[in-house]
Amino acid sequence: MEPDLFTAAAEERQEKEPSSSPLAVRMRPRTLDEVVGQQHLLKPGSPLRRLVGEASGPAGPSSVLLWGPPGTGKTTLAYVVSKATDARFVELSAITAGVKEVRAVIDGARRASGGYGKETVLFLDEIHRFSKAQQDSLLPAVENRWVTLIAATTENPYFSVISPLLSRSLLLTLEPLTDDDIRALIRRALTDERGLKDAVTLPEETESHLLRIAGGDARRALTALEAAAGAALDKGEAEIGLTTLEETVDRAAVKYDRDGDQHYDVASALIKSIRGSDVDAALHYLARMIEAGEDPRFIARRLMISASEDIGLADPTALPTAVAAAQAVAMIGFPEAALTLSHATIALALAPKSNAATTAIGAALEDVRKGHAGPVPAHLRDSHYKGATKLGHGQGYVYPHDLPEGIAAQQYAPDELKNREYYEPTRHGAEARYADAVEWTRKNLGRKRS
Repeated sequence: MEPDLFTAAAEERQEKEPSSSPLAVRMRPRTLDEVVGQQHLLKPGSPLRRLVGEASGPAGPSSVLLWGPPGTGKTTLAYVVSKATDARFVELSAITAGVKEVRAVIDGARRASGGYGKETVLFLDEIHRFSKAQQDSLLPAVENRWVTLIAATTENPYFSVISPLLSRSLLLTLEPLTDDDIRALIRRALTDERGLKDAVTLPEETESHLLRIAGGDARRALTALEAAAGAALDKGEAEIGLTTLEETVDRAAVKYDRDGDQHYDVASALIKSIRGSDVDAALHYLARMIEAGEDPRFIARRLMISASEDIGLADPTALPTAVAAAQAVAMIGFPEAALTLSHATIALALAPKSNAATTAIGAALEDVRKGHAGPVPAHLRDSHYKGATKLGHGQGYVYPHDLPEGIAAQQYAPDELKNREYYEPTRHGAEARYADAVEWTRKNLGRKRS
C-alpha cells in the first residue's frame, strides 16, 4: 500500500485500538492459510500462491481476475497478497478512480521497476464499473507486466471485462461460501484475540439462525455477530440468545423441523412448486425463505433459472418478468422486494410449462462434448475480409431476405449434424405457435429427420 498521512494515522489507530475497526475488518486473514473457503484456488503452485511469493523460477506471477458473489473473499484475498508480497501494492476502486489514477499508478510502477527493481501489484476493485476506455488504459501495463493486476468483480467478466484484458489475465472463480465455511469463521471470531476474545458464547440454535441470515456472505455473518454480541454484553449476558440475535437483526427465526429442513431444501421446494403450478405452495416457500433471512438476490436468481428451465417459450414473458424482478430487488431491497418476488413467483407458477429449451441445449451440448462438430460450411463463413473469396468463403450463400418467404433452403449445420434436431417444442401455451413455426421452417429448409 501507499497510504497518505490520514490513512497511515487511521491504520496506526486500528493497531492500537482494534475495537475501532469492524469485526469483519479485524478478522481478515493475514495469510492464505487463514482463508476460509476457496480451497480450489489455494493449492500449491496456484496463481494466488505465486502472487505472495510462494514460487521460484523464471515464470513470474500472472494477473488475475477474481469473480464471485459478495462476501466470498475477493477483497480479503487481495488484502492477504498486500501483506504477504514484497512488491509495491496499490489499491484502487473503479467506483472512484478513473484513467488519470490508473495512469499515475502505471507511471509509478515503471519508475519503481526501473529505479530500484520493485514490482507493483495493483488491486482494482469493482472492475466491471470501468468503461471500455478505462479498461483499455490497463492493457499496456498488464501486457508488459509493469504491474501485476488483481481485479475483483461480482459481474460476469465475459460480459463486463474487455476481451484483451481477459486474455491477458487468469480468471479465478470464487465459489459461494458453505455453511461450514461461515461456521468456522464465526467460531474463530468468537475466540480470536482480534475478535471477541471469548467475551460471549453462541449456542447452537443461535448459530444456526446466524448462518441462515448470512446466506453465504462472510461479511454479513460477522457484521450480524458483532451487533448481536454488543447487544448481549449491553444486557450483561455472556451468551448470545436467539431472541437477542432476532432483535438485533430484526429477523425472526424460522423454525425448521428435526430432520434438518434447511434453506436449500426450501429453495428446492419453491422451484418444484412453481414447476408443478401450485401457486399457493410456492408462495408459502417464498415466505419461509424471506423470513429465514435468505438473500433476495438468491431467490431472484432461482426464479430466473426457473423461467427458462421449466417455462421457456410456453410463456415468453416469464423470463423478462423474472429478470425485471431481479433488477427491482437489487434496487429496492427488503421489505418492498417481497412484493416483487411475490409478483414473479405467482406469474411463474401460473404460467404454462415447457422444458423444451432445457432439453434442447442439453442435447446440443452433449453432441459438442462428444466431438460432433465439423467445419462451418464454406458458404456460411466470413467473407468480409480481403482474400476470403479466394478461399471460397461465402460462395453460394443465399440471402434469406431476398426471397418472398424469407427462408432459404440451404445447409446451415456442419455436415455431420445437418439433419440433427434439438428443439422439440410442446404445444403448451404460447409454445404451440413455435411448434408450428419450427415444423414449417424445417420443411422449407429441406431438412430430413435424422
